[in-house]
Amino acid sequence: MKRNTLYTPLSVFSVLPALLAILLLGILTACSQAGSAAPAGASPAAAQTASAAEASPPASPAAAKDKVVVNIGVQGKTGILVYAREKGYFEKAFAAVGAEVKWNEFASGPPHFEALAAGRLDFGGTGGTPVVAGQVGGVDFRAIAVTSDGRKGNMIVIPKTSPIKELKDLKGKKVAVAKGSSAYNFLYLAIDKAGLKGDDVKVIQLQPDEARPALDSGAVDAWSIWEPYATTAVFQAGAKILVSGEDLNINAPGFLIARTKFTHEHPDLTVLFLKTYEEARRYYVAHQDEVANELVQTQKLDKQIITTVLKNADPILSPTTPEFAKAHQEQADFLYKAGAINKQLDTSKVLDNTFVEQALKELGGQP
Repeated sequence: MKRNTLYTPLSVFSVLPALLAILLLGILTACSQAGSAAPAGASPAAAQTASAAEASPPASPAAAKDKVVVNIGVQGKTGILVYAREKGYFEKAFAAVGAEVKWNEFASGPPHFEALAAGRLDFGGTGGTPVVAGQVGGVDFRAIAVTSDGRKGNMIVIPKTSPIKELKDLKGKKVAVAKGSSAYNFLYLAIDKAGLKGDDVKVIQLQPDEARPALDSGAVDAWSIWEPYATTAVFQAGAKILVSGEDLNINAPGFLIARTKFTHEHPDLTVLFLKTYEEARRYYVAHQDEVANELVQTQKLDKQIITTVLKNADPILSPTTPEFAKAHQEQADFLYKAGAINKQLDTSKVLDNTFVEQALKELGGQP
């Protein structure tokens, strides 16, 4: 699957259909991509079904007769899944029931869905925009829990010498972003709030490892990106944050996603995946200095960067509440009205609280 890095103007009316075409091509050919995965470890799974067609999962997992391999996706340098991988949370939990964990690394959210469709991924975490694109593309998955309200995760950053002062100044400018990512939707929501149209900015499709050099060199005028990349650019290159999701009060929930077939075949492991995630999350939130020291060593980032990112983050594990469901539906509606997706969605069809409710119940409820 070839990544488009051409510096050509792309409007919101044309980008996502192309993304979905690529996604469907990936489904049919089971191709692998630079952002796709390199197995490296072990981890479990979690999921639920919106239609309530599935039965409630058992209270506790039983050891499988044949070893089950649980494929977990991870992206970025911070976050619960990154920390849990480094500390072996999932390996320990799944080994206890005779399952094995393998990790798959991705550059952004959209490649998770290609891997789900090809049966190479069982669990992962992404923003809401990839979830919308995956549903449009017909990928068989469920969004099994909310991990963030999305207000703090995405930002638009500009070079330290940039003359840009406010969002409306982006008109006619080149903005780097990973198409189909949460930062992609954030960009268009932001410029919409500024009274601009989708084709008022020149969107340059770049993955994070490509976008940062482009920003530093002046090849692009701005970068719509998630953490920790935004804070890293601020500390390392003196970049400035033009606007954040919190500034604009944009509620764009992120999700844990799961391959539907896996959740049907292994509901107990799905609950175990969520319980383990929540155990790691609680420790991550309560011991930020220790977590920062760990990530400094494993991710090779400055502690000041990690500490800032951790303070700005607000990770949760929650069922999809009516508020989150409404926000996610509004995100899909926005993309449809903008012409970015070719059909209206009922996003509730992929939202399933069955497993997260069971997991939290077994853990004694939400803290």
